[in-house]
Amino acid sequence: MPPHPRAWVEVDLGALRRNGAALAARAGVPLLAVIKADGYGLGAIEVARALEPLDPWGFGVAAVAEGAELRAAGIDRPILVLSPVLPDEHAVIREQRLRPSLGDAASIDHWRRSGGGPWHLSIDSGMNRAGLPWSRVSDVRALLADAEPEGAFTHFHSADTDGASVAEQVRRFRCALDILPRRPALLHAENSPAIERGGASPWDLARPGVFLYGVGGGDGATMTPEPVAHLRARVVEIRTVQDGETVSYGATWRASGTRRIATLGIGYADGYRRALSNRGVALVRGQRARIAGIVTMDMVMLDVTDIACEVGDVATLIGRDGHELLTTDDVAATAGMLSYELLVGLKLRAPRVYRDG
Repeated sequence: MPPHPRAWVEVDLGALRRNGAALAARAGVPLLAVIKADGYGLGAIEVARALEPLDPWGFGVAAVAEGAELRAAGIDRPILVLSPVLPDEHAVIREQRLRPSLGDAASIDHWRRSGGGPWHLSIDSGMNRAGLPWSRVSDVRALLADAEPEGAFTHFHSADTDGASVAEQVRRFRCALDILPRRPALLHAENSPAIERGGASPWDLARPGVFLYGVGGGDGATMTPEPVAHLRARVVEIRTVQDGETVSYGATWRASGTRRIATLGIGYADGYRRALSNRGVALVRGQRARIAGIVTMDMVMLDVTDIACEVGDVATLIGRDGHELLTTDDVAATAGMLSYELLVGLKLRAPRVYRDG
């Protein structure tokens, strides 16, 4: 009997840990594992616990509340808030023993005056999203002499597509570091695609995210992650439709001849995107079945005319079934979206089920 009667996200923590081990071996430095957005939709607390045997330096989150949730669950390693924080969050950050990312003189000075503590300097080397512009580090040099950061980092904007841009951002980062009064103890820059395409890290930490969760590889990469997320649903009904009959809203799918249609107990409220209507496929008994009609909030229909499936069978919409695999990257590409979007969208109605194989 499957763990849930309707739909669920099966998370392979063993595969996640092996992905992390492969990254750590490639980089040759401790991991600062990014587990923001509730572990990219797969459960930040469970992800953090699964990665413990790798002895990571710590974890990266995007919001103070995410760090507080990890602390409440007993996660004791350093936690870095990678996104900018507001001055009125500083007291909570200290209370929760988090580390803020600071990137302007006012924030750095407020952190120092309000009690201080470990923090990391965010240096913008070209992303133009957050952090201190690399060309303006001299503006805060005197302040940093009294408020020395534990670490400093930058973020690559095109590590998966443009090696030249990475080289230029590294140059800018090094220029910025040369201006600091002292070298921070912990420097980090490499995200997942940079680690996949590089060798041993020249920094002190490696900062992977999405590769941990089974997304990566592609052009220029020399590593391929194991799949971690498997989205599954059960067949709740089967019917036969005759030639010319339609399926689902808008009558966008019409039967050519007599067809057998299976209804799955899953929809876009469970994270399976409406953009996959009439385009996506699912695996049933190790065979591919096409989505028939519009994906609805609670149900998805498949054309299973050539598959001898029954009510109660399990369909896989992301992940592996036997020798067949629907990768997160492939499903996202079919939907015309990023793998990141697809993953974090799984944190909806479908419960998560963990296995450690």
